[in-house]
Amino acid sequence: MADVSVIILTHNEEKHIARCLQSLHPFTDKIFIVDSFSTDRTVEIARSLGAVVTQNPWVNYATQFNYGITNNPFQTTWLMRMDSDEYVLPELAAEINQRLPDLPADVSGIYVKRRVLFFGHWIRHGAYYPIWLLRLWRRDQGICEETWMDEHIKLSQGKTIQFQNDLVDHNLNNLTWWTQKHNNYAIREVIDLLNINYNFDETQRVEPKLFGSQEQRTRYFKIQYASLPLFTRPFLYFFYRYFIRLGFLDGQKGLMWHFLQGLWYRFLVDAKLFEVYFHAGREKQAIIHYFRTHYGKDLSPGN
Repeated sequence: MADVSVIILTHNEEKHIARCLQSLHPFTDKIFIVDSFSTDRTVEIARSLGAVVTQNPWVNYATQFNYGITNNPFQTTWLMRMDSDEYVLPELAAEINQRLPDLPADVSGIYVKRRVLFFGHWIRHGAYYPIWLLRLWRRDQGICEETWMDEHIKLSQGKTIQFQNDLVDHNLNNLTWWTQKHNNYAIREVIDLLNINYNFDETQRVEPKLFGSQEQRTRYFKIQYASLPLFTRPFLYFFYRYFIRLGFLDGQKGLMWHFLQGLWYRFLVDAKLFEVYFHAGREKQAIIHYFRTHYGKDLSPGN
């Protein structure tokens, strides 16, 4: 067993949680779940498989995950971040067991590759594989970036390395659930795009850098994307993914994925951003007031 504990956030994940936890058991039995008051069998299943479960009201992903870091009952050298609809491949589990104990002290973070499955199909093209994510880090040397969307683990020191094997993102819910989820994501994405110009919460984020780490490049490209005209950028992004980055090679299931995630969702974000400007204008305090009164989200510093 590796000296690592895994933190997972859950809400009504009974379809996924057993698969996720069983994939972790080859390298750790130290699993801490922060549940936001599930109404299905998530907590029951997780506890039956040995996880320690606590419950905490949901604010946003970063706040909930940092709660998990602070309240993690396991004093392990390493922490790992997992989503409940993900699972670790046996090859990655073996690599964690073999390599983690012998890493030098100046290594503080480890990147792993995520592969996305959609209707059981591995999305290999459209710049969607490999996606390198910082998922393991030394305790007390990393926190979750305080953003409303695309949160990353931010290290306070040390260098990073890459492991060679994958974890898998395979959500088993239907398309109605998926579109509803992305409709909710769109509001968070709007806030994150507005934060680029307004910095509502006045927090430090991952430094944008074209030739930096995966999350630094992601932040860099998001800033460039935010500077493009509304309703033009979703089509440019889809064209880039589907044609330039060969997303069409993913076949019929890939067409659905790249269209829904790369065009429909991005267009919905722009439409919601247009709605904010239409009703609130572009003054910072007016936008904060709009989100507080219409969405119940307080964007002020410290919230």
